[in-house]
Amino acid sequence: MLKSICPIFPSSDLDRTSTFYGKLGFQEVARFEENGYMILARDSVEIHFFSTHGHEATEHSDHGSFVRVENAKALSAEFEPLELAETGIPRFVKAEEKPWGVCELELVDPDNNLLRMGHVSSETRFP
Repeated sequence: MLKSICPIFPSSDLDRTSTFYGKLGFQEVARFEENGYMILARDSVEIHFFSTHGHEATEHSDHGSFVRVENAKALSAEFEPLELAETGIPRFVKAEEKPWGVCELELVDPDNNLLRMGHVSSETRFP
């Protein structure tokens, strides 16, 4: 019986990653220096990171996850004061209604890991 899923993203600098996500309300709940592994959490969401010194953030990323949230617009308003750029790496794109029936925001961390966070619009009918 499935309970949850936690993305595992690369991090070129665990301290920088922890600081970035700390500003988004995530807390470091575990770090295993000898293994180059860290776990961050906010509410019931965990994001895991593995240390990789060869990783370079480029405009193309193969790493991403969608996080279902109660209210993407409220979360977007919470992130806006961080004044992240809307382009480049890292970046933040404010929540908006998408044609596929989801209100979502886009967040890209310093290693170009993509998090889309959103909620299903009331008129959309899927889980």
